[in-house]
Amino acid sequence: MAVASGRVQLVTLRERSLDLARWRVLWIVAAFAFLAVVAVMRISYLGMNGAEARATTLADALLPPRGEITDRNGVPMARAFPAYALWFNPKALGQDGEPLVRTPDEVAAKLGEIFPDLDQAKVARQLASGTQGYLRRRLLPEEANRVQEIGELALEIPMEEDRHYPQGKMAAHVLGYVAADGSGRVGMEQVLDEHLSNPDTRGTPIALSIDVRVQGALEDELRRGMKLTQAQGGAGIVLDVDTGEVLALASLPEFDPNKIDKDGQALMFNRVTNQVYELGSTFKPLSVAAAIDAGVVRDLGKRYDASPVKVGRFSIKDSHAMGPDLNVVETLIHSSNTTTARIADELGPERLRRYMIDMGMNERPHIELPAKGFPIWPGENWPRLRSMTVSYGHGIAVTPLHLASAYAAMVNGGVWRPATLHKLGAGEAPKGRRVFKASTSSRMRQMMRATAIYGTGRNADAPGYRVGGKTGSAEKPGGKAGYRRTALVSTFAAAFPMDRPRYVVIAMLDEPRGTLASSYQRTAAWNAAPIVGRLVPRIGPLIGVRPDDTRDIDISAIKPLIPGAME
Repeated sequence: MAVASGRVQLVTLRERSLDLARWRVLWIVAAFAFLAVVAVMRISYLGMNGAEARATTLADALLPPRGEITDRNGVPMARAFPAYALWFNPKALGQDGEPLVRTPDEVAAKLGEIFPDLDQAKVARQLASGTQGYLRRRLLPEEANRVQEIGELALEIPMEEDRHYPQGKMAAHVLGYVAADGSGRVGMEQVLDEHLSNPDTRGTPIALSIDVRVQGALEDELRRGMKLTQAQGGAGIVLDVDTGEVLALASLPEFDPNKIDKDGQALMFNRVTNQVYELGSTFKPLSVAAAIDAGVVRDLGKRYDASPVKVGRFSIKDSHAMGPDLNVVETLIHSSNTTTARIADELGPERLRRYMIDMGMNERPHIELPAKGFPIWPGENWPRLRSMTVSYGHGIAVTPLHLASAYAAMVNGGVWRPATLHKLGAGEAPKGRRVFKASTSSRMRQMMRATAIYGTGRNADAPGYRVGGKTGSAEKPGGKAGYRRTALVSTFAAAFPMDRPRYVVIAMLDEPRGTLASSYQRTAAWNAAPIVGRLVPRIGPLIGVRPDDTRDIDISAIKPLIPGAME
């Protein structure tokens, strides 16, 4: 019995040992299974988030370092791209070694063979001084290869991200440029800097209101006008009268945003938005419109004394005798200072001042560009003489953009809107503010068209485009008499087509000379007006205005008031 009992105990002990071993195996399997599940879950989590991170990194890598700017039709105006640069590193061979194998003059000469426009003397001085820095930006791949063939290790060719302006100098004052530190300067590059450099937004190109076709034509005609009259500068703008969109804005001479140097820095001043001028007789239609709108002028046939106006010791005269008296229509056609002053005198200083404020003449021009000139504004209380001189564009100085926005309000039905360089979608045009009654605007369209047909604006009358406009030739301030009689600012302010105005065009020349091309005349009728006359037929078909000789604005109501018009 004792032996049997011992066997039973051994069997029981063995079973317990087996059970314990089984449980241990189960616990080990369970532990490994748990660890496997945790590992799989962790791998899945890391896989999903890693893919997302990689996708984000890839997306960032594919984005340009700075966003693109296009014109209203998607044509690139500013974009980023990878480029080579030429950098001089005097420590390329160590602290104590000579940086160059050849002499600085020899290296500069070798570089001059690759880059004909290189200032070899300046480069040689930099190489001799051991001053590290750029020798040139924007190398083509074949140029980079030729530099490497020189065999100078100190001439390094780093790959960089560069800002490029495919249209060259076109619209330089609109775009501005990007500085070496990567920040936008001067134009829309500065205005849009945050959007263009932000990874969340830089992938979406920004469309400006500019049309490069119109911009190119405007710059071309302004440049031609400057050359023909030897003017020192020019400015122009094409503005949509119903939305305030700027289709073209030019200030000449311009700078090259692809190559910012000392000469370019000197040309960055924007004549359209930042320089103020006395714009002379282009103000006369605005003053007449104010008088009509206020009910002071009800009869366009009313005769006004055209003899000199004497106010105290001052005398207002016309450039030449225009007869003993003129009606309102003749006042604009012949551009009379004296009769405009008398109309303004009837309107009164306070009412004229109010209209000028409503047209924004007392504040900086409304546009996105950072450089905006403050007008020379006559102040709060206008004496009688000041009101008279302002009426024909003296004693007040504004930018050409001020004038463009005011003319848009005068011809579009009477609503003033701020100018913009952003492309606007349907229904996005600002509501604006009413300045003139619709009936006043209608009457002014007739008189502006008559001025282009019978008056000083005849050289701007492009056949089929129904142009209307007004000349302005103002002496520049300075000299002993207060004005420089030999220095004029010549301006033509126009709109077309006058039967349904869609665009305002301003062309201005700074100090044009009397040349053979201008019949030896310096006034706007002979130099600024022809610019508009050539420009309108170039841009009209591009922006939806085709020539039509079978239609025109009806001016039959004012024709009897124009001597010779009924013949």
